[in-house]
Amino acid sequence: MIWLKLFFNRMTGFFVSRRREADLEAELRAHIESLVEANVNQGMTLEDARAAAHREFGGVEQTKEAYRDQRSVPFLDSLLLDFRFAFRMLATSPAFTLVAILTLALGIGATSAVFSVVDRLLFRSLPYAQDDRLVSFGLTAPIEKNEFVLGAGYVGFRHHPGPFAQVAAMQPGVAKCDITEQDPARINCAHVEQSFLPTLGVEPILGRNFTPDEDRPNADGAIILTYALWKNRYGGDPNVIGKTILLDGKPAHVAGVLPANFEMPALNPIDALLPLALDEDQQRRATPGVPLRTFARMKPGATVAEAIVGLQPFFEAALQDAPAPFRKEIHLSVVPIRDRQARDARLASWILLGSVFAVLLVACTNVAGLLLARATSRQHELAVRAALGASRGRLFRQGLVESLTLGILGGAAGCWVAHFLLKLFISIAPEGIPRLQQASLDLRVVVFTFAIALVSVALFGVAPALTNPSPEQLCGKELRATTRSLLRQALVAGQVAVSLILLTFAGLLLRSLWNLERAPMGMATDKVLTETVALATYRYPQPSQQIAFLATLKARLRSVPGVTSVAISDSLPPAGQMRSTLLTAVEPEGRPPMPEGTGGPVAWRAVSTEFFSVLSIPIVRGRAFEAQDEAPSENPMILDETLARKFFPNEDPIGKRIRLFKQETPWRTVVGVAADVRNNGVVENSDPQFYLPWKNDPVESFTNAQILISTPLNPNAVAAWMREATKEQDAALPVEIERMSNRVEKLAERPRFNAVLLTLFAATGVALAAIGIYGVVGFLVARQTQEIGVRLALGASPQDILGMVLWNIGRWTAVGAAAGVLGAWFCAQLMSSLLFEVGAHDPLPLSVAVLLLLGVAFLAAYLPARRAMRVDPLVALRYE
Repeated sequence: MIWLKLFFNRMTGFFVSRRREADLEAELRAHIESLVEANVNQGMTLEDARAAAHREFGGVEQTKEAYRDQRSVPFLDSLLLDFRFAFRMLATSPAFTLVAILTLALGIGATSAVFSVVDRLLFRSLPYAQDDRLVSFGLTAPIEKNEFVLGAGYVGFRHHPGPFAQVAAMQPGVAKCDITEQDPARINCAHVEQSFLPTLGVEPILGRNFTPDEDRPNADGAIILTYALWKNRYGGDPNVIGKTILLDGKPAHVAGVLPANFEMPALNPIDALLPLALDEDQQRRATPGVPLRTFARMKPGATVAEAIVGLQPFFEAALQDAPAPFRKEIHLSVVPIRDRQARDARLASWILLGSVFAVLLVACTNVAGLLLARATSRQHELAVRAALGASRGRLFRQGLVESLTLGILGGAAGCWVAHFLLKLFISIAPEGIPRLQQASLDLRVVVFTFAIALVSVALFGVAPALTNPSPEQLCGKELRATTRSLLRQALVAGQVAVSLILLTFAGLLLRSLWNLERAPMGMATDKVLTETVALATYRYPQPSQQIAFLATLKARLRSVPGVTSVAISDSLPPAGQMRSTLLTAVEPEGRPPMPEGTGGPVAWRAVSTEFFSVLSIPIVRGRAFEAQDEAPSENPMILDETLARKFFPNEDPIGKRIRLFKQETPWRTVVGVAADVRNNGVVENSDPQFYLPWKNDPVESFTNAQILISTPLNPNAVAAWMREATKEQDAALPVEIERMSNRVEKLAERPRFNAVLLTLFAATGVALAAIGIYGVVGFLVARQTQEIGVRLALGASPQDILGMVLWNIGRWTAVGAAAGVLGAWFCAQLMSSLLFEVGAHDPLPLSVAVLLLLGVAFLAAYLPARRAMRVDPLVALRYE
């Protein structure tokens, strides 16, 4: 225990060194005064007595150093002195210190802000126990890209889940539910199996999970509230557990409350969970049954590949339940939950993170160049310190401590920059980016910030700290540090290369965004408003009530001032859910059945007669729907151009008859061909589609409807009148009104966000590279003042001097540009999936990036190079 006591004493001495230093000073003074007094008593004069006392006692400072080595930790003492010296040296060069800290703050701050965004998506643990064992599993098909399982197969599989420890199912998407007690509200509900929360490893913070009895058909209603709904509607009252509320007019008792950080595996926004209540007998009889989203917890140590192998018997059985033509394009899929959540944002997140690390690299090389230049100007100082006994290791540590001081200050400033950049990112970000609203500068991000600050020190601080002073510097002789000069210029080349890659990426995304925003949609949306109507079946249970409500609402909206026409549909382009069937389920009269294979999906929607005119969708052949087409006895249909070409490539489709859905339904007559409209967004190819008339027929009625309004007036004013008209008919009906143009603009929001961020990073990289070039050229001009004076004295013109300086930096800029072109060429392929109608190796963005960067580099070099033209030879030679 002696070593522990010694360690404690030394650490205590380090932290109370100032008080102990004063005690030491007083003790030494007392010893000397005692010796002086003894000498005076022996008859010496005061001066002789003091001198004799000092000789007898020995060196005071040596005694202090010996005591300090015993009472404290010498390494920490010297390190503290190094930090004090570093702060003093940085304070003597405020311009250098400010530029270096701001440069690091930009690089570190941008990196930390982007990391805080992508951390929750790519790295941070999900809010589930052992989240790495959770997967989404099931089938995929052309009509459904996400995993699904059909009810007939699942009800047997869940009792023997094969490679999984636990499985759970839920109804796809979310359902609208109405709390119909006092202060009614519409909420988002998810119907989940009783095993859903246990599979995810989630426990309610209040109450309990659903019981097996509650997850049966016709069981008493039960509900689990999300934390937000519990807080906002019930004030966080713990006594709400066990209470009965009215949900869609039926009683449901509150079983539990979910944790605050709970989220659905598919990130659906929900307010409550309801039992799935899957009827096993009905599902087996109804082969193939309802589609379900299924999730599982793998057994400990199991892998996704092993799970796929273990699911083969289930997959083979599922294929037998599927229609024969459909089997060819069904595939088995097992995807980790994290990958499912980040599916469409994963690549963009990695590219943004890589880009911001490139900006950090440019910032580090910039500061490294500044430190190299500063180290060159301090050669005489370092030589003097070496001559006084400082070892090379001691000088290296001092240089590294100065760099570390800059890194710490840059990291602190980077936190401040990251705070504002994160606010900017969140303010301009579109909806739908997973977990963006959760991003914050928490302890994890702050630790990351200072970690990359330390890494930055390693990148920019080591080379300057290795500066080895030469004895010739003691006499004031200037040495040409060729190695350091080459290193500085190589750093400039590196900055140019990285900045060129960033500029090329930004150019590709900007050109892709340009194409995206100008892609034809097949319709006009400028003066169109949409209103979403979702009728609650508990209030309008009969089809006749639903038909009457929508017909009355349509008439009310038609009387709103400024409304020129009103249309109704069950879905809307350009990116909304719509009904679909298989191509093999569409049978033209007199044609042989299609060969085995689905042939892909075919979309369809029911529309009223004014639908095509409101959206200005051209009818290229035949006619649009007319009033008589809405009669129950009429069976017309309209094809789009793609579907018409597929079924009737060399003939007129008007008058042809088609039967739908592989059922003994009446033949439908093609009365028109409409221009193609983008239904799957802009990037994905739209499926062929057909239109059926919206009928006031109980057999073909809909509870959900999209109402379209055409108006030349101010959309905000018309929207207010529409909302008022709807409330007059049903005050409890939620009203969602949106401009049709906004629906189209949302398609470009995420590409625009990616392009803006990457352009911001590229601009930052170019600005830092320009600062680096400016600093290097300015330093070279200052260092070559005597050489320039000699050249001018020997007859060189100012233009020759300018050319010499520009050539010196220009060749390294060209090397960096060449490296950047190669890097951009090889790296651009990574972005191909983010581009729209532009090739990853499109020469235009690369050419513009090269010209822009070379122009900026020339301007950054020309400004300090002009000073070289004005050097006075007499002044320059005076220093020889």
